[in-house]
Amino acid sequence: MTSPIPGMPDGKPAGVPCVQLDAQLRCRLFGKPERPPFCASLRPGPEMCGASREEAMAILTDLEAATAP
Repeated sequence: MTSPIPGMPDGKPAGVPCVQLDAQLRCRLFGKPERPPFCASLRPGPEMCGASREEAMAILTDLEAATAP
């Protein structure tokens, strides 16, 4: 199950960018009360982010595949 996000009431599907990302890929809801609890609880680290955007996307793609229903 996914958490609703403002602009994405059914949650964010895997592989789909969040509608709340700005042109620099920063969260528009960061620090705001409407930010979903799931997003606020996420604590990304090197094991999730790697050393570059490309590495992070590869890691996240593998995680999504491994946890797909």
